[in-house]
Amino acid sequence: MTFTDSAASRKADLAKIHIAKKQLGLDDDTYRAMLQAHGGTSSSKDLTSAGAARVLAHLRRAGFKATAPSKGRRPSTTADRSALLGKIEAQLADAGRPWSYADSMANRMFKVDKVSWLDAEQMGKIIAALSYDAQRRSPVKTGE
Repeated sequence: MTFTDSAASRKADLAKIHIAKKQLGLDDDTYRAMLQAHGGTSSSKDLTSAGAARVLAHLRRAGFKATAPSKGRRPSTTADRSALLGKIEAQLADAGRPWSYADSMANRMFKVDKVSWLDAEQMGKIIAALSYDAQRRSPVKTGE
């Protein structure tokens, strides 16, 4: 695995190190000793790219398994709203977005935590917002 010095890459590497720390159940003293031994510093913020690579390699040998976040599954709802939920699901799939995206839209638009808790009118507004988003992301067609 190669590491670049970009800010996003560094942030991702540090996040992986902290996730591994939690997954492996390392206490703070053990964690800092491991950082010192493999990264040359006792704080993750001071790690170089090479140091982060060595630390991540050690954590993988120790049993850390990186997993991608789940896309979630379709929530259950009543029969009258299942068609609307199906439309939302199709729009999310087309955009490559998880269910949590629709849940956060519901929260932002209606102050309701889950899209499955919305009524039919509110679901229609979510569908309209997803349609608008799809149009915005689609390439512009020139008339020829």
